[in-house]
Amino acid sequence: MSRTWFITGTSSGFGRLLTERLLARGDRVAATLRRPEALDDLRAAHGERLWVARLDVTDAARVRHVVDEAFAALGTIDVVVNNAGFGVFASVEEAADEQIRQVIETNLLGSIHVIRAALPHLRAQGHGRILQVSTAGGQTTYPNFGYYHASKWGIEGFCETVAREIEPFGIGLTIVEPGATPTGFGGALATAPPMAEYDQTPAGDTRRALADGTFPLDNDPEKIARAMIDLVDSREVPLRLPLGSDTYRHVRESLVARLAEHDAHREVALSVVRDDLVASG
Repeated sequence: MSRTWFITGTSSGFGRLLTERLLARGDRVAATLRRPEALDDLRAAHGERLWVARLDVTDAARVRHVVDEAFAALGTIDVVVNNAGFGVFASVEEAADEQIRQVIETNLLGSIHVIRAALPHLRAQGHGRILQVSTAGGQTTYPNFGYYHASKWGIEGFCETVAREIEPFGIGLTIVEPGATPTGFGGALATAPPMAEYDQTPAGDTRRALADGTFPLDNDPEKIARAMIDLVDSREVPLRLPLGSDTYRHVRESLVARLAEHDAHREVALSVVRDDLVASG
């Protein structure tokens, strides 16, 4: 059975791969991006099954307008994929104010705008799926990605809440967490003039690894796109889908360490309970 998808950030990376794969198998795609001409080849090949709109997800009013137009034009949208993203590669001191604003407005607020705009339509039709593209960096951290992590940890917390709220309406939400993958994302990262003070720190080590090509990119973007489509086809709705050996390993290490630290503070955590509640058992 064919489906209709709404996907943001379709000019490259996972958004483009998803759009290509879905059209090739006969699905319909509402593709949004800042430069619609980047999909002219797909429009020529697939005609009316590809609906395209110009969209910058940081513009909340434009997001609402485009989402409304897409549902009006296509009738039903089965899957909403929040994929548009922006990355800043800099230590906390190095990044410019405008870079910080852009990563938060794109990855966090932009994703929120899309979800909020889509929910009334998904509720009205009584079904739907949301795939929120996050990253391993939504659960663990790497030097020089602090502001990117802020946006991804933020959207993951938001989506956990949304998933609970919308389940009674027959709408599922999954946070997809790809690991490091050669999609061109690294080359598109915004950077800042490096500070010498950080050269001999983990931030400097990460900068050199990215510059000399030794930063590992072990995952296959085609396989990640396939796994996202397979998830929807399976009708399973996990809250999170880790994709990549680095995601599995690094997130697991982070969760185990966090749990150990959490348990280590059990006594002090319980020590602040009100005396009347302690006395009552």
